[in-house]
Amino acid sequence: MRGNFDKKGVTGRFAFILTLGVVALNYKAVAQNRGIFVPYSTVAFGVGTSNYYGDMAAYSRPFASTFNMMRWSVGANYTRHFTPRLAARAAFNYARIAGDDYVMNHKGKYLGNGQFARNLNFRNDLKEFSVQGIFKLTPDNRSADRRPQFGSYLFAGVGIVAHNPKAAYVDSTGNKEWIKLQTLHTEGQGNPGYAKPYSLVSVVIPFGVGVRYKINANFDISAELGFRYSFSDYLDDIGGGNADPAVFADDPLARSLAYRYAELTTARKGRDRTAGLQKFLGVENPNQIADALEAVVPQSMPRGNAYKDTYMTGMIHIHYILPAKIKCPPLK
Repeated sequence: MRGNFDKKGVTGRFAFILTLGVVALNYKAVAQNRGIFVPYSTVAFGVGTSNYYGDMAAYSRPFASTFNMMRWSVGANYTRHFTPRLAARAAFNYARIAGDDYVMNHKGKYLGNGQFARNLNFRNDLKEFSVQGIFKLTPDNRSADRRPQFGSYLFAGVGIVAHNPKAAYVDSTGNKEWIKLQTLHTEGQGNPGYAKPYSLVSVVIPFGVGVRYKINANFDISAELGFRYSFSDYLDDIGGGNADPAVFADDPLARSLAYRYAELTTARKGRDRTAGLQKFLGVENPNQIADALEAVVPQSMPRGNAYKDTYMTGMIHIHYILPAKIKCPPLK
């Protein structure tokens, strides 16, 4: 009897321990199945728009500044998704920004104002590299193939941008070309009493918001609006006041591109500026414009302010989910 009792007790204890083990293993498996995130990576290519805000596109006129001189942008990035909510990416964007005093100020109450008279224009091709952190407002599931159908996210980071502003210029023979402005020192840079020439490389702070849609297991599409704050005031070649014309005594091209208020037509599109100049100068007869311009002191013309230049991109990206590493089967 004693032996049978002990045998039954051992068997019961073994069954109890086995049951606990099975439950524990099952719980661990469920926890791993539901809670452990499998990191994954993506590469993306995008195209879209770009626009700038600065001395030729004021924040006080957001609609006109955003849409009047919209240009293009392209980009590519590599993203690593570390957790359901956090990711980081390295991105390269190539974008063109542009501005034109005539385009912004030739209608309504702006016709003939100081910016219209200034008559400056520029375009700038920006090469930007940045590193950004991403916070997913819609978290991922445990693996890339089970990511949600729709998602949204915020991003912010730091980068550098290389740039070189140019202006449209029509020479005496009627040929139009785009002239690099930094080397002309249009605000007197590099001369005694003036600032040093500005750098063609600047730090930028990118930040913005995006939405993503899962096309299939391997591809996503996203729409993203990104704002860039730059630490340069010269993406448009305008940063301070006008220099003394004597600075350009030996460089007539630099003088021509520094002071453009006397041009009767615009350099970019050849638009007539007569009506606006009449209003600015306060003359009724177009024949009086030339004499009135003789009395204008170049240094008295408006130029720039102390605010940094910024730009914005709107891009559509196609994302490819990189496959996980394939493990070779063990050798037998």
